[in-house]
Amino acid sequence: MWVSDPNPQTPTRTLPYGEAGVANAAAIIARGGCVAVPTETVYGLAADATNARAAAGIYAAKGRPSFNPLIVHVAELAAAERLAVFDDRARALAGRYWPGPLTMVLPHREGSGIASLVTAGLYTIAIRVPAHRAMQSLLAATGKPLAAPSANASGTISPTRAAHVRASLDGRIAAILDDGASEAGIESTIIGLAGPARLLRPGPISARAIEAVLGVALAGPSDAITAPGQLAGHYAPRKSLRLNATCAEQGEWMIGFGDIAGDDTLSATGDRIEAAARLFDALHRADASAAASIAIAPITPDDIGAAINDRLARAAIR
Repeated sequence: MWVSDPNPQTPTRTLPYGEAGVANAAAIIARGGCVAVPTETVYGLAADATNARAAAGIYAAKGRPSFNPLIVHVAELAAAERLAVFDDRARALAGRYWPGPLTMVLPHREGSGIASLVTAGLYTIAIRVPAHRAMQSLLAATGKPLAAPSANASGTISPTRAAHVRASLDGRIAAILDDGASEAGIESTIIGLAGPARLLRPGPISARAIEAVLGVALAGPSDAITAPGQLAGHYAPRKSLRLNATCAEQGEWMIGFGDIAGDDTLSATGDRIEAAARLFDALHRADASAAASIAIAPITPDDIGAAINDRLARAAIR
């Protein structure tokens, strides 16, 4: 089995964000290792996307199925166009939403140098330009495109804090670059553009907003796995999760929303953006509680609410 760093540290080191932390993280990646790094969505597990051994380290650390492709992060549109074939639709979306929480699945450009393991052998590549200063600093320091799925064991709750990464991957990766909590708190919207424009994963940017830029309705997801986050069971706590609960049953940790109170709340005011930012953090707290199971209040499925409900539906599958 591949390891995530040629000289792995046990336990995993925490590198505070700053010039020294970024330099240390870049050195680990240059040696073929993996480093957890915050983005505006969740913490990602970054490695050199041109290095097959480094990509294998991501899969090994996460226990991720090799048919599940990785998102490649680059610093700017020009770098993305060296890896993928853009059309007018893709350029319009990049102009509106990059840098930011939008991933596009596009035809992979021949000779890009991206390791085939990163694309899971597909003819497409998932790519985005992140906005977060830590990921942008790491991209600049490494000079490499970085493959970076969420920094957690595959199928478990996504991490929005360095502590979440440590709880899931301590001893499996070399370091965590810590720059506080992720802002959006939910993974990027993924749009497929290798054919008809298709919503592959809901996220912070709504389907309605994407359609407004493209001027066409988005097709729904296909059965084929062409992007991260399409597995039926994903983002799951260890405990069972009951959805659309209006009150807690015996032995449950209740996560409220709006007028429905509980042991915790996603947003007391019913703000879905706040709820998205707090979702995974709340699930981590619930999973760490003494309660036997978890219940969560219903979330109105408008705009980012659709992304929240997508994550919860997958998290509830046992």
